[in-house]
Amino acid sequence: MSMETRQWLSKNTLIGYTEKRSTAWHYRQGDNNHYVGAIPVDDVLKRLFPWSPIKVAEQWTYEGKLVTGKDVVILRSDNGAKLGTFTDGYRVHEYPEWLIDNVVTLLDGSRNELGISSAVLLKGGKIASVQVEVPETFMGPAGIQARPFLTASTSLDGSISTQYGRMITKVVCDNTMNIGLNEKGGKIKIRHTRNSLAGKVAAGREALELIMTTKDEFFAEVQTLLDTELTARGFDEIVAELTTTDEDASKRSVTMAQNKRDKLYGLRSDERVAPWWGNAYGGFQLLSTYRQHEQTVKGASRPERNMLNNVLGQTEAADAKDLQLVLAHTG
Repeated sequence: MSMETRQWLSKNTLIGYTEKRSTAWHYRQGDNNHYVGAIPVDDVLKRLFPWSPIKVAEQWTYEGKLVTGKDVVILRSDNGAKLGTFTDGYRVHEYPEWLIDNVVTLLDGSRNELGISSAVLLKGGKIASVQVEVPETFMGPAGIQARPFLTASTSLDGSISTQYGRMITKVVCDNTMNIGLNEKGGKIKIRHTRNSLAGKVAAGREALELIMTTKDEFFAEVQTLLDTELTARGFDEIVAELTTTDEDASKRSVTMAQNKRDKLYGLRSDERVAPWWGNAYGGFQLLSTYRQHEQTVKGASRPERNMLNNVLGQTEAADAKDLQLVLAHTG
């Protein structure tokens, strides 16, 4: 069951730069967690990271005796919630250091200069992510607006490495597009080991380059897609590939496939897609919009699922798959 109630959203997600994004953030609803400009670092620390992960010995009772194991348990200092169990060699990457201080180092800036656009806690504090972006909105080809950002993410349950990566938000719909950027060395990952920090921050700064260069790479990739035609027949083939059912499919499966077809065809006239319809970018935009805003979500609310997918790298993989599908039916 999702923890992401309205109250949970308000307490565990902070959303910045709302004046730049119009209604793009409306699906992450909550009280007092939206900011017209950048989110102050102090608010992130006080509202999301006021607690610390603490290590305790793993213990249990056997035949009336207290037994201590070789592993350690990571707990939240504020409520005692268990976050993970590890061997003693596991290095805890605390959120303030790895999601804020190291980002300052990567960008050669200061805490006060960080343009934090979002900060989230997921899975009860087991995963966290902080997003930093430039304050400007850039205009690209065909009226496409975009804002480059750097995302820093890590976990206290061992589910992901600490990672820093460049991405792009398309302002009109808040979809992300990071396929080409991370293929070009725009992401680094750091394991939770004793010597995990050594040399990584300096290497990360070089690998990430300047966040401002992200927009140029993004717009170059967009222009290539805009120049690639997607015909009506090509889109029909894409929809068929995504919604075809077996002859012995259940009535429910057939109905679900038809509903998906209707949504996909309906998105052609959606304001997030229509301005670029007829080329590969429009096709990619349609599939991305469907996946991030229309597709059925199970076991979580849509905001939680989207945030987890971004942090876990599943959005990146889905982007690549969508683009590959579109390009296979263009020309």
